[in-house]
Amino acid sequence: MKKTLTISAAAIAAAIALAGCSGATGSGSSDSSGMPGMNHGNSGMMPSSPATSAAASAQFNDADTIFAQMMIPHHTQAVAMSETILKKEGVPAQVTDLATKIKAAQGPEIQKMTGWLQSWGQPTAMPTAMASGHSMSGMMSGDDMAKLDAAQGTEAAKLFLSQMIAHHEGAVDMAKTETTDGKNADAVQLSKDIVSAQQAEIQEMKDLLATL
Repeated sequence: MKKTLTISAAAIAAAIALAGCSGATGSGSSDSSGMPGMNHGNSGMMPSSPATSAAASAQFNDADTIFAQMMIPHHTQAVAMSETILKKEGVPAQVTDLATKIKAAQGPEIQKMTGWLQSWGQPTAMPTAMASGHSMSGMMSGDDMAKLDAAQGTEAAKLFLSQMIAHHEGAVDMAKTETTDGKNADAVQLSKDIVSAQQAEIQEMKDLLATL
């Protein structure tokens, strides 16, 4: 059932390492005022200002960039799969409810990651030269998407669940790599949220699939 383009988390990590993930490309971590300790919560110091918080959120490395650039199309396909199943008749309500939840969660995450890349001055799509060396784990092929589009009723529900389980497993792999290698606090937090939410949905889908 898994006709997917896969890459292991280890391979993604290796690709990130080759890209030089250890070097931050965002704003520096030192205080340009030359007054160390200003942002470490020392006694008597004022809380971090909004400007300080914004500067911290602008800090990122190549792992953060690759995570967002790969997760955006990955999420986009999950939304497309969900929209496909939601247009069909005769699909069990539990499956359409899950598809609705996936679409509602991943749409805003796409916008969030797109905003990060724009604020970091990075392209929202991975450059072609770089993309040729990367594959996204769990992505459906064109044939897989065509099969889902053609299926109806319970068979469509079974196919959707099987495909989305593989799709979620790929997302979890990529998110775990970001959790380990990322620098941007917001991106790392999103990666943790993706792991938590999608692992729960994987189990939910496996349970649903067993009843169909």
